[in-house]
Amino acid sequence: MNRPKRMLVENVGWAAEVAASDPDFFQTLAQGQSPTVLWLGCSDSRVPAETITHSKPGDLFVHRNIANLFSSDDDNTMSVLEYAVNVLKVGDVIVCGHYGCGGVRASLLPLSDALPHVNRRIAPLCALARAHGDELGAMRTMDSRIDRLAELSVLEQVGALRDTPIVRDAERPPRVHGWIFGLHDGRIKVLSSGAPADADAGGEPTAAAKAAPAPSAAQRLIETAGH
Repeated sequence: MNRPKRMLVENVGWAAEVAASDPDFFQTLAQGQSPTVLWLGCSDSRVPAETITHSKPGDLFVHRNIANLFSSDDDNTMSVLEYAVNVLKVGDVIVCGHYGCGGVRASLLPLSDALPHVNRRIAPLCALARAHGDELGAMRTMDSRIDRLAELSVLEQVGALRDTPIVRDAERPPRVHGWIFGLHDGRIKVLSSGAPADADAGGEPTAAAKAAPAPSAAQRLIETAGH
């Protein structure tokens, strides 16, 4: 059985299992959505937002693209942000990158003529890498450079999101967080909490983010929401 057919079979089983455990689940789901979080993540198949945060359908409003990049010139991304903030009234926006990101890796390598759309997409990452060339160049391994640039990029996106009129001028501006997911252990590390002063785009990760072990994302989000 090929993968698409397997997916359809699994869907039947999933729907039956959910309905058995919660008979009202799908009726409630059909009445509308009221997510409280906008998730801006990477398209990488290994980083599904709902799975890694143990969220249910309806919990997250999700936008994913290569290397979890935000651009105010991209109507796709901006329409998602606009709807999330102005219509859904989300209280939190989370930018979540991940270590070992292929898009970040590509920005540190010669660009491929066979991937013109990807090249245009990651152009801001290439510029960010150049801006932090001294720091990245001092790192001993390619993997460490990729992971550090992934962190820097998350912080860059957080700063850009906070600067958009949609977020800045909202009646109740959402908190914008910067997270990064570890493929090696499945844990999320908080690079920037929802506090505006906690996102120095392009700077060092916050002290909390550098601590080991890092607090869980759930703990940090609860703490931020309480202030």
